[in-house]
Amino acid sequence: MSAPNGHAQKDHVPASSPPPAMLTPGVFQVPAERVKELVAALEVPFDSAQIEWRVMNTTKGQQPARGQVVPYADQRAYTDRLNALFTPAGWTRKYTIYTSANFERSKDQKIAAKVLVTCELTIFGLGSHSATGEEWADDDNSCTAAEAQAFKRSCACFGLGRYLYYFTGTWVNLDDRKRPKSVPQLTGWATPAGWQEGLRPSCAREQKPSERAVAGNGGTGQHNGGGASAHRDRVLHEIEQMEQVVGKRMYRGLLKTVARVWNPKDIQDLEIQQRVLAHMQAGARGLRRAEVAREKAGLATFAAALGSLRLSSLDQVDNLKTLKQIVAALEGK
Repeated sequence: MSAPNGHAQKDHVPASSPPPAMLTPGVFQVPAERVKELVAALEVPFDSAQIEWRVMNTTKGQQPARGQVVPYADQRAYTDRLNALFTPAGWTRKYTIYTSANFERSKDQKIAAKVLVTCELTIFGLGSHSATGEEWADDDNSCTAAEAQAFKRSCACFGLGRYLYYFTGTWVNLDDRKRPKSVPQLTGWATPAGWQEGLRPSCAREQKPSERAVAGNGGTGQHNGGGASAHRDRVLHEIEQMEQVVGKRMYRGLLKTVARVWNPKDIQDLEIQQRVLAHMQAGARGLRRAEVAREKAGLATFAAALGSLRLSSLDQVDNLKTLKQIVAALEGK
C-alpha cells in the first residue's frame, strides 16, 4: 500500500543548500553535479528543534537512576525535508507488510509474532532504495512503528538522517518515570550550521595513509606525533563507535569472544584491539550484505532463515558464524 507523502510543515533546510528540485515522475536523468548537490542537501542534519531523545539503556539499582540516550528525529522531519527539497510530487514511497511466524521473546518468554515492513522510497531523478523495519505484533502500534523504522532506514540510504548513526549514547539522570531530566547539547557537526561549515564526526573521516599503514601492520611506532598510546586510543574510539553500527548484541558478542571482555577499555593490547575492530568491521559488512540479500530474497525467505536459527531479527545475532549462515541462506548458497 502507498502512503501519503507526509506533512507540509517547512523544514529547516540551510540557506546555502540548493533550491527545491522540481522533479517529476517523467524526469529520470539529472546531471551528476546536480545529484551531488541534492545528496549534500539531504545529508545536512535536522534542526535541533526537530531532534528528540530516546533512552536505550538504564542502570539497575543505582540512585539516581541513569539512562543512555541517543537522538532521533520523528518521521515527519524526514517527510518535511523531502518535501522541501523535491516537492510532494517529487518523491513517493511504497510499503509491503508481512507477519512472521511466532517467536519466543527473550525478556518474558512470551510467544509473539513480528510485523516486518519493507519501504521502497523513490526520489524521481535520483532513484530508489528500500529498507525493512520490524516490531513485535502484540504491540498496539507495531505496524506504525515498523513502517516508520523502514521509511527512515530507506531515507538513510540517500543520506537523509544518516548522521544520527554516528551517535553512541550519552548517560544522563532520569526521573521517576524513566525520562531524561536533561538532554545533551548537540555537538557542532550534528547541527545544520556546523555541518555547512565542514564539521564532521571523527569516526566518519577517513584515516590518513600513515594511520592506515600502522593499523594494517600492527605497528606501534610513532606516527603523527601520537605514538603507540595515541594509536590505541584511536582504535579504542573506533571500536566504541561500532556499537551503533553493528548493534548492541553483536558488539557485546564480539567483545566477549575475541577479547574476553565486556568493555573495550579493558583491552590493553593493541593487537587484540585491532583484531576486535576487524571483526566488528566484518560484522558491519555482513549486516549490510544481509540487508541487501533480504530485499532480494523477500520477507518470507528472510523469516524462514531466521526461524531455522531460532532468531526473530538480525538484532539478535551476536557472532559472525551465525551472520554468515543467514547470508548464505538468503543468497541460496
